[in-house]
Amino acid sequence: MRFEPADVAGVRFTISPVWETVSSLWVLDNPVRHAVHLSWIDRAGVALRRPEVAVRVQPLRELTRPRRWLPDFLTPAASRADVTLDEQLDQIAATPPDVVVRDLLSTTPSGPLSPFGQALLVDPRGLLSQLVDAVRIWHDEAIAPDWPRMRALLEADVAHRAAQLAEGGTGRLFDQLHPSLRWLGDRVVSDDPFERDFDLGGRGLALNPGVFTDRRVLWNLLEESPPAGTYPVRAVGTLWETSPTPPGDPLARVMGSGRAALLHLLDSPATTTDLAWRTGLSCGSVSQHLAALHAAGLVVRTRRGRHVFYRNTDAAMVLLRAAGGE
Repeated sequence: MRFEPADVAGVRFTISPVWETVSSLWVLDNPVRHAVHLSWIDRAGVALRRPEVAVRVQPLRELTRPRRWLPDFLTPAASRADVTLDEQLDQIAATPPDVVVRDLLSTTPSGPLSPFGQALLVDPRGLLSQLVDAVRIWHDEAIAPDWPRMRALLEADVAHRAAQLAEGGTGRLFDQLHPSLRWLGDRVVSDDPFERDFDLGGRGLALNPGVFTDRRVLWNLLEESPPAGTYPVRAVGTLWETSPTPPGDPLARVMGSGRAALLHLLDSPATTTDLAWRTGLSCGSVSQHLAALHAAGLVVRTRRGRHVFYRNTDAAMVLLRAAGGE
């Protein structure tokens, strides 16, 4: 991907509820590969087996078959970090018919179109609403119940990347974003199994972390599409944790189980809501513990938009290593 100066200035991080909704269906098709999400897979599988859900979600399932490319219009680049599901669905619904056809045809090298894909190719104006409805239904059934937890993890990743960008610039950001990426002065090279050559052309690049993106950075297929990529989120293994304090934790005996639990989780930034979800404590209790830890110099807090993120200081890391016998 070739960058102009305007593209370097236009690199931005977003969070895409539509991307998580669409990509989650890949996880259900290969639970062994995505074993980290087994608790979610069990719940989502129950929802998908309900006939009234299965029928309405079928158009989306047909466009997200395993090892098939996604049409770009189905995962639009988020316009800003706090974009809502409704805004992204409106964006999909407003896709011009010729763009729907173009994007569908671009996926055929990975395999033939499904029956719904073929029907959508013939009548994009008439059938696009069915696809939008399928995305909304699947989000409500499978993503919305866990969205606060997922969003907190995604926001923590974005905060981490923003710090990398501030400290080391665009080159360092891309070099550390994923092992498959390299920054080569005026371009990013991605080690993918297929050839693509994009000129961003001053449009910038939207990047979003993905909960269900596991092995590589996934890019929009076409140079004509708004430039966008999704990379695996950091610390995804912590997403479904509910009991972070090790049994017999010495630190818990010194400072209490609640504060020790928070320190064990704060090696990456997290919000009060996320910490309450993951520890089972109330938001009020988490806030009180964080205030005490902050006053003691064990956590720092930073604001990003409407959200405040907490993270361990070096002093807290020393305590954790000492409690672990290091």
